[in-house]
Amino acid sequence: MALSNSSIAGIATAGTLGMLGLAFASAPLYDAFCKVTGFGGTTRIATEAPSGILDESIEVRFDANVADAPLLFRALQTTQTVQIGQHGLAFYEVTNPTQQEVRVIASYNVTPHNAGPYFNKLECFCFSERVIAPGETRKLPVVYFISPDMVEDRLAGQIETITLSYTFFDSSAYSGPRNQAAVQAGPEGAANSAAPG
Repeated sequence: MALSNSSIAGIATAGTLGMLGLAFASAPLYDAFCKVTGFGGTTRIATEAPSGILDESIEVRFDANVADAPLLFRALQTTQTVQIGQHGLAFYEVTNPTQQEVRVIASYNVTPHNAGPYFNKLECFCFSERVIAPGETRKLPVVYFISPDMVEDRLAGQIETITLSYTFFDSSAYSGPRNQAAVQAGPEGAANSAAPG
């Protein structure tokens, strides 16, 4: 059965539109995949700590970076040694040395990447837009734990050191959903609050 030119054109158009739709959806789908699986060093967001703490310990290193914002950003501790399953509390510090407010969003990553599924945060300052006032210094807490499930993983169970790295990005030109929500909430509302995760 031969297809007409209009049928072939319709199929080609539908295929092209489908691929274009997948291209636009690929970034959010990849982000969701990373959050669910911990792929690429993406940590997990936990609502409660595990019930047990193991005798095994692991060293956590802390790294601070600024991509394109005029901020001073540092971890207030270089390393911590925590038992697997135990709560850890770490602090970062951000300072705006300029005479203008700076709008930023922090992203994070964990290395080695195969530790990502087991590094859980109960509280952090990532993915929430922050307005840092001129001359302001702010301490930012991170509450975390390493899941006891990590010791059952053939590869991740061999890890002795995990590095948690945060990077602040200028969000003034960003027009995504979080920025719009922060603007609607007002200057003292969601823009300055820390979202868990």
